[in-house]
Amino acid sequence: MSARQYFGTDGIRGIAGEEPMTAAFAFRLGMATAEGLKQAGLKKPRLVIGMDTRRSGPMLAHAVSAGLSSRGADVVYLGVIPTPGVSYLCRHLGADAGVVISASHNPFNDNGIKFFNAQGEKLSDQLESKIEGFLADGVISGLPPVVGTAIGSSQRYRRNSDDYYKFLLDNAPYLDGLRVGLDCANGASYEIAPRVFQQIGARLDVINAKPDGSNINLNCGSTHPETLQKRVLEQGLDVGITFDGDADRALLVDKKGRLVTGDHMLAICGVNRQESAIVATVMTNLGLEHYLANKGIDLIRTDVGDRYVHETLSSKNLSLGGEQSGHLLFLDKAPTGDGILSALQTLAAVRQSGKALEDWIDEIPMYPQTLLNVPVAAGAKFNIVEHDDVRLALKDAEVKLAGKGRINLRPSGTEPLVRVMVEGPEQEMIEAIAKDVAAVVEKSL
Repeated sequence: MSARQYFGTDGIRGIAGEEPMTAAFAFRLGMATAEGLKQAGLKKPRLVIGMDTRRSGPMLAHAVSAGLSSRGADVVYLGVIPTPGVSYLCRHLGADAGVVISASHNPFNDNGIKFFNAQGEKLSDQLESKIEGFLADGVISGLPPVVGTAIGSSQRYRRNSDDYYKFLLDNAPYLDGLRVGLDCANGASYEIAPRVFQQIGARLDVINAKPDGSNINLNCGSTHPETLQKRVLEQGLDVGITFDGDADRALLVDKKGRLVTGDHMLAICGVNRQESAIVATVMTNLGLEHYLANKGIDLIRTDVGDRYVHETLSSKNLSLGGEQSGHLLFLDKAPTGDGILSALQTLAAVRQSGKALEDWIDEIPMYPQTLLNVPVAAGAKFNIVEHDDVRLALKDAEVKLAGKGRINLRPSGTEPLVRVMVEGPEQEMIEAIAKDVAAVVEKSL
C-alpha cells in the first residue's frame, strides 16, 4: 500500500457510495484517526464533526463518529455548518481535531472527508500518514478491544453555529442598507450567511438557500457565478456574493454584473491593509501582479492549493493570500479559508476606501485567461507533464505567447483532471493555444 493511498491535497474524496466514500470505509477511517491521535500523545481524543448539505453527509458523518468512539474518542456532532465553522469550533471548544464531511465545490454525487488539528489548521502530512498506516489491511483488527467506560461518547452541539456566527459579526462592517444578493449554492451557508448579512444591515435578496440533499452546487454558487450575475442586474442590487458548497470560498459581483474574482479581492484587501506582500498561486492573474507591483506590494506565487498558500504565509510571517477561486486566507483572523469572512473583509475594505466596488474593478487590470479541463485516469494525471509530446506543445505555446503571457499545466488536486491554463493579451489567441495543448494532452493519454 502507498503511504498516501487515500489523502490528497484536501482530505479524501470520491463518489459517495463507492470506495472510498462508503460507510464501511468511513467507520474504519474513524477508528484509524482515533488511533493516530492517540499515538500522537492524546490519551482520549475529542473531536468535532460537521458537514455540508449532501444527502450522503449524515451517512459518512455518523460512520466516522462511530469509528472514532469505538476506539475511545469523544465526538461532538455539529450538523450542517460551513467548513470554516468547524475550524473555528475546533479552537473555540478546545477540541483535539475536527472532521468535515464535504466535497466543497464538487458535484452532488461526490463527497469527502477532511480533518483539522486543534488549531483549526489542516492535519500535518505526518499525522495523515499515521492514519493511512492504521488503514492498512489487518492493522485495526489486530488492536486490543476498547470496552466499558473506555468507549468514547457522542453528543450534539446544541448551540450549533451561534459561536461561529458571533465570530463573523465581530469581523463584519455595517452595511447600512446596502442591497446585497446572496447565492448560498444550496450548501452549508444557506442558514448562517443570510443571518449574518441581515444582522449587519444589508437588504437581502437570497437565492439557492433551499438545500434538498441533491441540489448543492447545481447550476449555482461560486462554480456558476453567472446565476448571481444575472440576478444582480435584474434586481438592481449593489453587490452579489456567491459561495461554494461548504462556504470556504466566495466570489463577488459588482453592480454592473461583473465577476469580482479572488484576485480582485486580494488586490482590494491588500491595498487597504497596506500589506508588504501577498501570497497567491501560479494560476493568479498576471494583471494582479502588475497592479500590486505599482502599489509597492510583492506577489509571491505558490503551487495551487490553500495548503501551499498557508505554508508560505506562515513561513514568511504574512497574513493575506489566496486563490482566484475566492479561497482567501486572512491568517490574522482565521487559520483557514472562509467564504463569509472573505466577503465581509472585502466589503469592509471597499467601504473604508471610500471608493465604490465597481471603481476598484475598473482600476485593477486583468489579462484574458482561459482554463480547460482534460479528463484523465486518476493515476495518470501526475505524469502527463513528462510526456515528450506535451513538453513540445508547452514549448510551442510559450513561443506563441512571446513573453507576454503564461501557460500552466497541472493536475487537479481533487478530481481526475489535468487543467490547462493560458493567459495573454488576446482572448482569441489564448483560447486557440489552450485548445491545442489540451488536444495534445488528450492524445498523449
